[in-house]
Amino acid sequence: MDLRTIDQALPRLNPHLSVLLASFALFNVVHLVVVPILGRVLVPAQWKCLNARARNNWAAHICSQLHAIIILPLALRCLALPELDADRAFGWHERSGTVQAVACGYFLWDTIDALVNFEDIGFVLHGLACLAIYLLSFQPFLAYYASRCLLWEASTVFLNIHWALDKTNRTGGTFQLVNGIFLLLTFFSVRLVYGGITSYQFFHTLYNGRHEIAPVALAITGVGNILLQGLNWFWFVKMITALRKRFAPAKKHQNGVAQNGVGALQNGLHKKNE
Repeated sequence: MDLRTIDQALPRLNPHLSVLLASFALFNVVHLVVVPILGRVLVPAQWKCLNARARNNWAAHICSQLHAIIILPLALRCLALPELDADRAFGWHERSGTVQAVACGYFLWDTIDALVNFEDIGFVLHGLACLAIYLLSFQPFLAYYASRCLLWEASTVFLNIHWALDKTNRTGGTFQLVNGIFLLLTFFSVRLVYGGITSYQFFHTLYNGRHEIAPVALAITGVGNILLQGLNWFWFVKMITALRKRFAPAKKHQNGVAQNGVGALQNGLHKKNE
């Protein structure tokens, strides 16, 4: 593809391309180099026993946690920018461009990982939708909403902790219960309540600017938002079901072996949830 075409389609991208590529490189290095080294150095016996899929899941969750820790403070710094609030459809600020570049680098890595280490079509669609929406924001387009949607990552912090507790034999303990409560609270408040309000405003902006917005951009962002909100509700239901099984009183099978739903959460939830 002609780079001039990309520059014309996404005129605000070029000044932030280096950040995007650095972000993509960072998550690849952490995924492919840093996590395997740490695993072999810190927990060599346990790391040696893990198969390739398990090692990749650890690396993916660590990358997801790193992204959430980086992106949340960056996104918060953009919420009160008057330039974006003045024009929610086409407003622009360079600070927002930095946030979007970091997010694009992460979701590019995330999409590739979801394809190479395929587990569920939902993971692939989530990565693709996020990548497409955040790339389009460099037109500029809907940059006002970019940082607000990235606040959804607040729940990812608790999800990754919950997953790690499962994998380190701390399932069903007090720490996991408390973390699970925070996970449900943040997921519900940030993704479903705040996310629902933001999505309503998002579509209101699309409708008001429909005559100025290219049909392709309108379709990608509209369908992408519906997809992401649908996945949020789907994962929330899975989360409640899994947590109820996890902390329900133990039930006995006919052979007398107690069962408490161990494994339900990691099988029922999105592996990274971005």
